[in-house]
Amino acid sequence: MALRRTSWMTALLAVSLLAGCAGGVGGDAADGPVIPGLSARPIPPASPFGQYLVGRFAREAQDTAMAADAMLAAARTLPEQRAFQQEAFMAALLDGRPEALALAAQWPEGLAAQLVLFGADLSEGRWERAEGRVRDMLNPGPVQVLLPVLTAWTIAGSGRTDAALAHLRPFAEQGRLRALNALHAALIADASARPVEAVRFLRIALADQPDPTARFLLLAAGVLHRAGETAAAVGLLDGLNGSSDDFALAALGPARRTVLEQRAIREPADGVAEAYVALGSALTAHGLQEFSTMLTRLALRLRPGFTPALLLLAENLGEAGQAEAGLRLLDSVPTDDPLAGAVALRRAMLLDRDERVAEAAALLGDLAEALPGQPQPLLRLGDMQRRRGRFTEAVRAYDAAIARLPEPGPGAWMLFHARGLARQGTQDMAGAERDWLRALDLSPDQPEVLNELGFFWADRGERLGRAQEILERAVGLRPDEPRFLDSLGWVLFQRGDLEGALLWLERAVELAPRDATINEHLGDVYWAAGRRDEARFQWQHALAMEPEPAKAARLARKLAEGPPPPALPRSARR
Repeated sequence: MALRRTSWMTALLAVSLLAGCAGGVGGDAADGPVIPGLSARPIPPASPFGQYLVGRFAREAQDTAMAADAMLAAARTLPEQRAFQQEAFMAALLDGRPEALALAAQWPEGLAAQLVLFGADLSEGRWERAEGRVRDMLNPGPVQVLLPVLTAWTIAGSGRTDAALAHLRPFAEQGRLRALNALHAALIADASARPVEAVRFLRIALADQPDPTARFLLLAAGVLHRAGETAAAVGLLDGLNGSSDDFALAALGPARRTVLEQRAIREPADGVAEAYVALGSALTAHGLQEFSTMLTRLALRLRPGFTPALLLLAENLGEAGQAEAGLRLLDSVPTDDPLAGAVALRRAMLLDRDERVAEAAALLGDLAEALPGQPQPLLRLGDMQRRRGRFTEAVRAYDAAIARLPEPGPGAWMLFHARGLARQGTQDMAGAERDWLRALDLSPDQPEVLNELGFFWADRGERLGRAQEILERAVGLRPDEPRFLDSLGWVLFQRGDLEGALLWLERAVELAPRDATINEHLGDVYWAAGRRDEARFQWQHALAMEPEPAKAARLARKLAEGPPPPALPRSARR
């Protein structure tokens, strides 16, 4: 397969920095790497500074393998260069290289290095040292939310189960992260064969989680079954039937028995890996793929072959344009793994991202046939068609997925949300509105649906008061999502509140300076406020981003003539 554009760019930069003929460091042409498709001959090694620059460029391009190769080569050549060592450490960690541990020991100040050393202590049973590392961790950033869990697992590792549960109890009984801490208290008790305490903590976690993930419920079902509450465990798994969550497929067939009978968390390293993947999933959902990738690599250092970590890492690789690497990663998952169904769905997603559309569609078709009562393969097929602008085909796929659910539960909100987007693409606006309302009926606090429906009404000048209300809810749930801030600013503009509109739209542009739609909206509000030069600047900025033709033509008209006069809201025209 041809190299991706980022890999070509990195390879070309490598060639431009080569110093093998003048001042190169060590070796001859035969020692250099071969870059497939670029040269039939091995390329001479670059100078260490050239390797460093290649590594920096590769990391920006999210090519972790090339970044690690280049940075480690530079660090070996100039070990006294602290910057080289630190960059080599992070590149090695992000690509899953064993060298990360030795480099972390040399420069242990950073968060990533602290977590690598903590993991090494945990794996070697150095419980007191591991606990001290968590206690003394500097600037933990997003990992701050996991510190009680990490500490509790190290305490449990030393055999002090009572102390571990006592440490987690206040976090499990109060605070906004009750569910996370209560779940891990239950898992610690379960791993120590203390079923009564495991169930008590688990019920706290379930009560505090109105919309639990399938992974959460799979873990909970195992705990309940081992505590003798098999009927409750089976009820949780039955509730996943028809869920749009990929992990729900593990509740079916032979996989169900494995979920119930095999303890998913056996030792502290397993529990910490589980916590890392949970946080990594949340970070991926907020666009923080590199930090998420770091956490999945840390999880795999603790628990090699951990399927949830492999799934998340493969997703992040796909987002980074490294779909082929993600596919290779999933090849290591055994076919009898309880999460094999989720792996197949993730494989289809990666094939789609790698522009192997026919292969992806065939795989999803086979899965849909093999799983006649499950919507996930058809949902993913609809998503694939919608991303390519094939909205009619997408609606048909979503229709077929929804038809598999006689009584859609809360988890089916995603199906209706997706079909609403596809119907909007076919200009079936009434159908789109019905689907988004149905999605909110099923799960009222989904920020994506709140934003979509609120903006839909705001842009059409309809139900503006209700639109503002639900958009304020969306922003409250995701206060740093620029699309949501843009929508809220837009509805305030539609309602004549220029000051409020500017407040939210300027914040949205700060967070997403290269979003053409947000820049256009801010320009419209500046124009309405009489700030014409600033308006033209924003429109010009949006036009420079090369938006789709219809948007580009609209921006050009605004630059030439100004925007058309505002129309009355539809409700006022009736």
